[in-house]
Amino acid sequence: MYPKKGCCIANNIQLTVLLLLIQIIVPAQVFTINKAQFFSDEKVIEMTLATDLKKLTSEKTKKEVPANFQPASLSCIFSDSIQLSTAIEIRPRGEFRREECGMPPLMVNFKHATSNTFKTLGKLKLVWPCESSNYYEQLVLKEYLVYKMYNLLTEKSFRVRLVKLTTRDVNERYKPTRFFAFFLEDVDDMAKRNNCKEMDSVHFNTEQTNRAQATLVGVFQYMIGNTDWAVPLNRNIKLLLNKKDSLAAPCIVPYDFDYCGIVNADYAIPVPELEIASVRDRLYRGFPRTMEEIQAALQLFRDKKDAMHCLIEDMTALTEDNREDMIKYLDDFFSLIGNEKKVKHVFIDNARRK
Repeated sequence: MYPKKGCCIANNIQLTVLLLLIQIIVPAQVFTINKAQFFSDEKVIEMTLATDLKKLTSEKTKKEVPANFQPASLSCIFSDSIQLSTAIEIRPRGEFRREECGMPPLMVNFKHATSNTFKTLGKLKLVWPCESSNYYEQLVLKEYLVYKMYNLLTEKSFRVRLVKLTTRDVNERYKPTRFFAFFLEDVDDMAKRNNCKEMDSVHFNTEQTNRAQATLVGVFQYMIGNTDWAVPLNRNIKLLLNKKDSLAAPCIVPYDFDYCGIVNADYAIPVPELEIASVRDRLYRGFPRTMEEIQAALQLFRDKKDAMHCLIEDMTALTEDNREDMIKYLDDFFSLIGNEKKVKHVFIDNARRK
């Protein structure tokens, strides 16, 4: 049920953690968590999160929720000989999912952890199923794979770390639940990896950003069927500025892909203004480019086609039907970009002008 070693996974990816309770608690001074390694390692981490689940779900829609952390405890199995536990803080986060989902996504605060080992992780977003069911767990796995696909194309992307999470209610009102979830790399850490800094609360038009990166983002969003993003509104994007060149155009980094067609969540509905019937219907939201520019961007995708396929094929926690559906959705895109007339029609003639 875990991602397996397969055709596109590098040889250094290790087998997943054995599902057993480890009796040895390793002192924090012996085992340390390197934040960069945390997101570069492919091993699935077994975690148990205990908190007041009723409080978490009942207060998820409060306007003051961003400031309200509640206590929790976290136990992690990193290997067959290393188990670490710590007290942490959590709070609901997000917009749509916080209001509409029974299980709100979390901000996990490790900064006040009782174990120094975890403090290096800082604050991290945790994405988990909208509801406690296999259907929504599958959506989480598909969104995780979208992040991994974008990682193949550019370093200016958010890394993710898959975990198998068990939730326990400290008051025993609810039965324990177990599902896949993933942590999202902090924006400051992602920017630092790229010798950049985040441009927060600053608004740019798309064409004021780095042209090549904007082209890459636009094509990627088209490939996955995502229209739920906008640069001027800072909607589901971050802007990075090169630390060594303050005059350089900022680069777009997309995130939050649950509304895209390749994930195909039951709650994902395109805005009426776009005049598409479903998120499965692709619509290019980038601006016109020359054929040379478009083909240069498309070549990056062609070069990573097999690796993208294998990411999906190796995710055996996804049902076979979901794996086949994701691959077919990708193949429709790759078929289109093999036809120069269709490329011109989609990415040049029908590109947005405003």
